[in-house]
Amino acid sequence: MKRIALVTGANKGLGFETARQLGAKGIKVLMASRDKSKGETAVEKLKSEGLDVELVQLEVTSNSEIKTLKGYIESQYGKLDILVNNAGIMHQDEPLGTNTSENISSSTLQNTFDVNFFSVVNLTQELLPLLKKSDAGRVVNLSSILGSNTVQSDTESPYYSVKPFAYDASKAALNSFTVHLAAALEGTNVNVNSAHPGWVKTDLGTDGAPMEVVDGAKTSVSLSLEEETDFNGKFIHMGEEVAW
Repeated sequence: MKRIALVTGANKGLGFETARQLGAKGIKVLMASRDKSKGETAVEKLKSEGLDVELVQLEVTSNSEIKTLKGYIESQYGKLDILVNNAGIMHQDEPLGTNTSENISSSTLQNTFDVNFFSVVNLTQELLPLLKKSDAGRVVNLSSILGSNTVQSDTESPYYSVKPFAYDASKAALNSFTVHLAAALEGTNVNVNSAHPGWVKTDLGTDGAPMEVVDGAKTSVSLSLEEETDFNGKFIHMGEEVAW
């Protein structure tokens, strides 16, 4: 039976390219999108390239949609081999070149954490029984170097002045989830890692980013593959560890 992958936020950007690259490896990809119309367009594009992909509806902050999706995957496929927690947001009131910790609103903090952290925990916990049925389960959490407290506290770092607090804190929390979940699953067939894709030309990264989307997806895809067994409970970019 084909390996089954679920990629959240797969209708555009890194999620779309991750789905494309996994599909090119012969993996069946469930492309999760909260916008059905945009999801359908993305799926048809990859189907036209001969890839085995399928649209699944998912608003990641909806517990009911998470449970419905889990039931669908279980009934149709009986297992899940790869979970790429790609969906994420950065609010427009957090300009990259500023430090928002003095004035960030509680509503922006809550909304950012709802998408970037709480939804990932909820979805992953719900799907763990299916991942444990895989011969080589993989959980990839899309993080960012901006979530590295080592980098954020280093005055010599080129990222030191880039401090959108809600976004950075949500990714730091996500990294903590990676460390804890990997430890909890030690000795099982499921590996859990955080991926730093790099500064990529996406809606979030802007056109000023130096990396193309095709390269930004490579870290997630590598961590998703069965042969990538060297990393567990790590923060990775292009095959190299990133400091927490």
